[in-house]
Amino acid sequence: MADSGRVTVRPGRPGEAAKLSALALRSKGHWGYDEAFLAACADELTLREEDMTRRRVTVAERGGDVLGFATLEGDPPEGELGMLFVAPPAIGRGIGRQLFTHVVTAARAEGFTRLSLDADPHAEPFYRAMGAVRTGSSPSGSIPGRLLPRMTVTLTS
Repeated sequence: MADSGRVTVRPGRPGEAAKLSALALRSKGHWGYDEAFLAACADELTLREEDMTRRRVTVAERGGDVLGFATLEGDPPEGELGMLFVAPPAIGRGIGRQLFTHVVTAARAEGFTRLSLDADPHAEPFYRAMGAVRTGSSPSGSIPGRLLPRMTVTLTS
């Protein structure tokens, strides 16, 4: 993955769902989860073509390389940051921050006052650094008995 050039953030495009789903699994795998764990998460991490608009998919790319994506879900005033995944070679290079900031800006523009998310435990420090606060726990949609940090970010003008 080349590191030269400007990162652009744009809406997801038709035909990208499978590519973004594969990126989500690679990103999740960055944290050392085994194949059985990732297989159990595959359905939950899969975007379908009809999700591209409904889930307001946003993509970060550089020079045609997709570096990450995020989704803004729900209806104002309260919504969800449903997914935010960065390609493993781009983790730690500001792509997640850029996507998060873009989603927050878009959410404000649409009239959201609050976004909630279920964080991977490894990503909780990132979301805290972005201003999210842990408000509880949510059961994993993929792994029975696993709890995820439930986090919220209040959007102010």
